[in-house]
Amino acid sequence: MALLGRGALAIWHDIAPEGRELFYAWHGQEHMPERLGIPGFLRGRRYVGIDASLEFFNLYETVDLDVLQGAAYTDRVNNPTPWTRQAVAHFRSVARSICEVDATFGHAQGGLLATLRYDVPVRSAHDHRDRVEQDWLPALVAQPGVAAAHLLVADTSSSSASNAEQRARGVANAVPRWILLLEGWGDEAAFKTLARTQFEPQKLRSFGATGHAELDCYRHQVTHTAPA
Repeated sequence: MALLGRGALAIWHDIAPEGRELFYAWHGQEHMPERLGIPGFLRGRRYVGIDASLEFFNLYETVDLDVLQGAAYTDRVNNPTPWTRQAVAHFRSVARSICEVDATFGHAQGGLLATLRYDVPVRSAHDHRDRVEQDWLPALVAQPGVAAAHLLVADTSSSSASNAEQRARGVANAVPRWILLLEGWGDEAAFKTLARTQFEPQKLRSFGATGHAELDCYRHQVTHTAPA
């Protein structure tokens, strides 16, 4: 289905082996419910890699970008709980983007997800947006087995801002600028083939993307929604 709001927080990361059990307990019992308790947070999802350079992907949907730049969320990331400080010390290779949802299409939520991190030159950004929104994403959601497709564009300033939670991780965040998400259902092997075909390098270049693009495929683990 289409994303629930116009803001999104996208986070990729690995976990040190010794912190894996702690991560699962903290993330499901404290962290996701805490985030969904912030006004304007609508839904949070966690995925685990089936063919991915970074093992976990987390997606939070918010009413708009202002929620992720506002006082309530900023206060939360600058005042992490003791359990949060303990858990995030085991994070490795973090990529995190505070995003505007530029386009979103779909009729269902898929249990499989492909994420594409890539870049577009500033001079080509407007044309790229138009072509992705008007041509590429509508064609993607018409493919058999595709539930939804979305374009996220990072706000680099707020994504790069330091906070106490990030400092507790002890590693700097990469900030992916352009992000395509493809949700699907069915067999994992067929979905991975579909993602590789739809996001192959020559097609990306034809839509104005440049440089290296990182394609990762994930399986859904858990969803939290905002309290009623």
